[in-house]
Amino acid sequence: MIYTRATTVLADLQTPVGIYLKVRDAFPESVLLESSDFHGNENSVSFIGLHPMARFEVKDHRVTLQHPSGTREELDLRVSGSVPVLLDRFVRSMRVDAGGDPAAYYNGFFGYTAYDAVRYFEHVDPGDPPPMMDAIPEMLYIFYRYLIAVNHFKNEMTIIENRLEGEPSRMDEVLAMLGNRDYASYNFSKVGREQTAMSDLEYETMVSRGVRHCRRGDVFQIVLSRCFWQRFSGDDFKVYRALRSINPSPYLFYFDLGSFRVFGSSPETHCVVSRGKAYIDPIA
Repeated sequence: MIYTRATTVLADLQTPVGIYLKVRDAFPESVLLESSDFHGNENSVSFIGLHPMARFEVKDHRVTLQHPSGTREELDLRVSGSVPVLLDRFVRSMRVDAGGDPAAYYNGFFGYTAYDAVRYFEHVDPGDPPPMMDAIPEMLYIFYRYLIAVNHFKNEMTIIENRLEGEPSRMDEVLAMLGNRDYASYNFSKVGREQTAMSDLEYETMVSRGVRHCRRGDVFQIVLSRCFWQRFSGDDFKVYRALRSINPSPYLFYFDLGSFRVFGSSPETHCVVSRGKAYIDPIA
């Protein structure tokens, strides 16, 4: 059983980026999800997740489960069933006692589903990923020990702590960090030039082929893209801060996942669940 405690304080002097900078060094593998569209009560909450407690990971037809107790379990998808069934079973296995506190409504899993995960839902082979993407899971969802929910509309901040029976609380320690006005800042710089495995001419040829398919009407969605990479040194969180400045979309995210980061800025709602129905609103 996971016991949940929540505390709500004023946040009129706090920002999600400022909060994240205060706590990220003390809590590796943290996550920041921001909403910049908070003029109304809907879509007005940003989240910061700290200290992974449970994890659902899919990579190379294998599922790795990390339970709150610390035990790990590995399953072969070719003999153990489908990803949606296993994910649903894992989420339902998380027994949480919030003591009736409505603030625990914010609790949940945070993560991503990569494009290549389509192989687990449809009969589609996306091909081999680029070499630098080889170690990145195709799906990853994490349940965090601490969750900070910033309600911009109400100027409130709710700190949620999840812990197993008998574990000591560190809520006071987290609150002390949030009250601290100092945080570490690191430099960022590019190393060398950006690179890509596809030339401009090859990309233009791919686009022309896509146009021909559209005119024939034998496709319903095409995403034409190519991969770029750039070596760097220093703090990549500064790239996220620059991105949110030049492209302030309604949904911004930064995942520190140890050996890699996932961050971006998007106007798309990935999925909305309302009154028992799920809605997607893709742009492509």
